[in-house]
Amino acid sequence: MTTSAFSRAAAEAGERTVHVIQGQHAIVAEPDVVLSTILGSCVAACLHDPVARIGGMNHFLLPGDEGNRAGEAMKYGVNAMELLINGLLQRGATRARLQAKLFGGAQVVQNLSNIGATNGAFALKFLEVEGIVCVSQSLGGDRARRIRYWPESGRASQILLEKTNREAFAAERRTPAPQKPPADDVELF
Repeated sequence: MTTSAFSRAAAEAGERTVHVIQGQHAIVAEPDVVLSTILGSCVAACLHDPVARIGGMNHFLLPGDEGNRAGEAMKYGVNAMELLINGLLQRGATRARLQAKLFGGAQVVQNLSNIGATNGAFALKFLEVEGIVCVSQSLGGDRARRIRYWPESGRASQILLEKTNREAFAAERRTPAPQKPPADDVELF
């Protein structure tokens, strides 16, 4: 199923898709909204409060905040995680009930530093320090991922993209382009 087929299916189901690109986050409590992103070495944290039925997703490029310049704070995991958590708390979530799902952190370009592994390790450590339970994760590997997340319910699905799909790497920096997903479509609850 291509991205446009996903969009048509979502429209038919009465869903509205919100794309979360690198450096962004979104918080939603509406049952008809799905958050979507494409990840390579970047990581997306999907947080959900099952009682308040609210959740959100971020998409960050690098761990920490080293060399943080004005206007680039959301590229860094520490800023992205703090903004997502604080935004959820402001909208009625309770920290003790937050559940996390982590995605991304792949090494999509061989023979370069493995920033994906560093991003994944950062996200896991951040959640541990903050006392937020990580209920599932899909980190690492060598393939980009397309993530769909229903923040009101906490449901997520993942499609691993073909290694040869160069558009997937560019999509981390812009609205996702149509992709041809492989047969290994996995849904995580």
